[in-house]
Parts: sequence; C-alpha cells; structure tokens
Amino acid sequence: MRRVGSLVLVCSLAGSVGLLSAAGLAADNAKTPVAPEEIQEVVKRIQARYERTRDLQADFTQSTMIEGFATPIVSSGRVYIKKPGRLRWDYLDPAVEQIYVIRNNVMIYVPEHQQVLVGKLTHMAASQAPLQLLQGIAKLDEEFDIVPTAGGKRGEGGVPLITLLPKHEGHESVQAVKHIVLGAQPKTYFVKTVSIHEISGNVATFEFTNLRANIGLSNGLFDFDVPDGVEVVNAPALNPP
Repeated sequence: MRRVGSLVLVCSLAGSVGLLSAAGLAADNAKTPVAPEEIQEVVKRIQARYERTRDLQADFTQSTMIEGFATPIVSSGRVYIKKPGRLRWDYLDPAVEQIYVIRNNVMIYVPEHQQVLVGKLTHMAASQAPLQLLQGIAKLDEEFDIVPTAGGKRGEGGVPLITLLPKHEGHESVQAVKHIVLGAQPKTYFVKTVSIHEISGNVATFEFTNLRANIGLSNGLFDFDVPDGVEVVNAPALNPP
C-alpha cells in the first residue's frame, strides 16, 4: 500500500523547522579536503538561517532506492512548515497523499484508499526522520552527532556536505536511521538536499526547490478535517527491522 510505502520513503529524519542534489554533488569538489572548522561553520549557518525562519514553503522531489531493487521510486510534491511544530507534506505525483503534523500528532490522508491514518510521530519510524528534521533543524547538534561526509564530499557551490548520526535517545523506532547527509544552498544556507540512509539499506534522497520563507502561512493550511465517508485508522508503531 502506498500509505505504508510513502511513510517508509518519507522515512526517518529526527529534528525542526526546515529541512529542506544528490544529483548535484560535485565530483571535483569531493577531492578538496574538508576541515572540521568548515563543518562547524556550515552547521552554524544552517541553524542561524532556520532560527530566523518563521515559516517555509518548498517543492520537493524524492528518489528512494530500495535494497535489492535496481530502479528508484520517484515522487514529488510540496512541503509547508510553520513554527511552532506545524508541518504539511503533500505528495502530488504519481499519487496524491497528504501528511499533517502538529508537534507529535500525525494524520496521513490517502484519498485513493479513503482512509486517514492517525498516530504519534515518535512512534512511526517511517515518518520520524524527514518530518521531525523539518520541524527542528535549528537544533541539529542537540539531536545528532555531526561529522564530515565520507570522502570529504561537497555539494552545490562547494559547500561541504554534513553527515548527521542520530544519538538514539528517543523512541526505539528512531534507530531505523543509520545516518543522514545534508547539503545546503551556498548563499542562503537553506537545506537543499537530504539523503536518509536506513539500517535496512534503503536510501531516500530529497531535493528542495522554489523555497519561499516567511510568507505568512496561515494555521488553517495545517488543519485537516476528515471528509465524510473516510475511514480513520490508528497507525501502529513502526519499529525498525
């Protein structure tokens, strides 16, 4: 079912207001060593950017490689974020699916199946990573150990990619994530790419474009009223394999 599949693909990000190409990794830049001071500066600038961000809207493309399959699963849509703790994640292609998050409460609407899944973000390994990360990126160093990316890889504009290692202090479902790699835009330091590497071997990569910050998103955009005739289902806690 796409409901479960997209959760696993939106798979585990832990964190804040605003995550936002793996294809854009520059091979030539990877040859330039990355100093620890550079990593600290990138983290500092990313966190400062999101501390100043009240709300954010962006388009995304998601490409997920499933262990054992040669062809990635590709989908796209739009994400909306607003402090404190509000997030809406809309899949628009190839199928429609909407994920609403208010702090720790999650509602997932799948029109195709006429169902709404309700649950807690901290109990859903599949949604934990990107959604929480998008809620709390201004506090990366509280949730992760931050290290240079293997091989000293760099992204757009030569900005070093950073690797996040979850501290695993929360619910056991968070441990589905092995590590996360972030790439930042060279001028704004909004997050441009996120690659989530799961212990299972699956890798989901998100690229964010058309970012618009502090545009005054309304609270109503993040509210969801269950349509008539739609079944409400309690989501099980999704534990790591």
